[in-house]
Amino acid sequence: MASKSKQRASILLVVLTVFLVWGCEGNIKDVQKINFAEFTPSGEADTINLKYTDSGKIKSILVSPKMLDYATVEFPFTEFPKGIDVTLYDSKPQPKRTFIKSDYAISFKGTQIIDLRGNVTITSEDGQRLETEQLYFDQKNEWFFTEKSFKFTDPKSGSTTGEGIDFNKDFKKINFQKVRGLVNEAK
Repeated sequence: MASKSKQRASILLVVLTVFLVWGCEGNIKDVQKINFAEFTPSGEADTINLKYTDSGKIKSILVSPKMLDYATVEFPFTEFPKGIDVTLYDSKPQPKRTFIKSDYAISFKGTQIIDLRGNVTITSEDGQRLETEQLYFDQKNEWFFTEKSFKFTDPKSGSTTGEGIDFNKDFKKINFQKVRGLVNEAK
C-alpha cells in the first residue's frame, strides 16, 4: 500500500511539475513582451501637401500620398513609403524652381539628410535633369550627392553618365566622380 501511495505521489509530483513549467512559460512570454517596444509611427498622414516658407516666401512644397513620423524613437525620422514630389524655390525675385520626385524617401531629423530612393529624378526649369536610383539631400547645405549610377542631361551640352555625382540644388555647381559616357545631344 505504501508503494502505491509513493507511486501516486510521484505521478502527482510529475503532473504538478508539468503544470508549473507550462504556466511559467506563459508568464515568461508575457514578461518578454513587456520589455519589447513596438516600432510604430507616432504620427501618420495621408495625402499631404506641405509648404515651407521663410520670411513670407515659399521655399519648398512637398506632396506625398503617405507620411509616417517616428518622432519618439531614439533616432527620429520621417518616412514617405509611397514617394514624394518636391518643388524647391531659389531666393531670387523671380524664383526658379527645381522639381524632385522619388518612389520612396526618408528624412533623418538629427542630421537633416533626406535619402531618396527609386526612380529619383531632379529637373530644373532650365531643362537640366538628373536620374538615379538613390540620392541624398543635405538640407542644411542644400547639396545633393550619390555614389550610385546616374544620367545627367543638360540641354546645352548633352548627356553624361557615370557613378557618383554631387551638386547644389540649382545645378550651378556640379562635381562628377566617375564619368562613363558623354553624348552631345544639344541642339
